[in-house]
Amino acid sequence: MSNLADWIEGATGHRPNDLALFERALTHASFGEANYERLEFLGDRVLGMIVALWLYETYPDEPEGKLSHRLNALVTREVCAEIARALDAQPHIRLGKQAIDDGVFRSDNVLGDVVEALIGALYLDAGFEAARAFVHRAWADRVDRLAAPPKHPKAALQEWSAANKRRPPDYRIVETSGPDHARRFTVEVSVSGVGAATGQGLSKQEAETEAAKALLASLA
Repeated sequence: MSNLADWIEGATGHRPNDLALFERALTHASFGEANYERLEFLGDRVLGMIVALWLYETYPDEPEGKLSHRLNALVTREVCAEIARALDAQPHIRLGKQAIDDGVFRSDNVLGDVVEALIGALYLDAGFEAARAFVHRAWADRVDRLAAPPKHPKAALQEWSAANKRRPPDYRIVETSGPDHARRFTVEVSVSGVGAATGQGLSKQEAETEAAKALLASLA
């Protein structure tokens, strides 16, 4: 257990008072009922508040719409998963045997949820300032890189289609596979007269985003 406490301290900057809280933040539903889902729910809101406040202070002249674009780009499941990988969280996640066999620990959905759950646990264990200090450290380079408000890939593809006098992109599910706890979707997006691309994800929305990214890349 001391190894876990050491890792949490190194990853978050806070030595746990209630280690069980952080163990729960690292426990997938396939492992047991005492899992990270409630902490992820809380951490998602805490993360959103921290990043919203950060952007409000960093970009005092920007309107709400541009701030929303920045916020949405910074709190995606993909970004949270990148943070999890940077922290080397995978070895500490507790999964059921079947989930391990299915490679769930590599999923952006699971890794993103774990980071949000850790933020929730940190907030409960040490308060808002400790959670904010962690987020500011972990997200610092991402906020600094946002010279302009980014667009979501689906919105960017929609705008490209309109600007080039094409019909709106058409998304369709072409395949679903895997067990219920690790369902994988394959989605194809097409723009009439231009082309098509596919993307995969553990949710329909994630797969649509990946498909839009792929088609945008082919159009670049």
